Amino acid sequence: MRARGIDDEAIIRKAYHEHWILITGDKDFGEKVYRERFPHHGVILLRLQDERPVVKIETLTRLLQQYEANLADHFIVVTENRVRFARRR
Repeated sequence: MRARGIDDEAIIRKAYHEHWILITGDKDFGEKVYRERFPHHGVILLRLQDERPVVKIETLTRLLQQYEANLADHFIVVTENRVRFARRR
C-alpha cells in the first residue's frame, strides 16, 4: 500500500491493527515508535543512498532471505549493505 497524503499516526495505527510490518523511508516512524510509544508489529526503515526501485527491491529481497523469521515486532534500519535491529522499546 502506498500511503501518500495519509497522516503518519493513521498509517502506524492501520499497520498495527492489520498486523502489517511497515516498510518506510520516513525517519518520523522512529519518533512514533520510540518517543511516542506507538505499538507496532514491525517497522523496516530504509536508509538508502540510492533510492531507485531496483535497489529497494534488491535490499528488501536480501533482508527477507537473511532475516525473514526475525522481522516481526522489531524496528529495523536497513541500508544497502547493513541491517541493524534497533533496541527494544
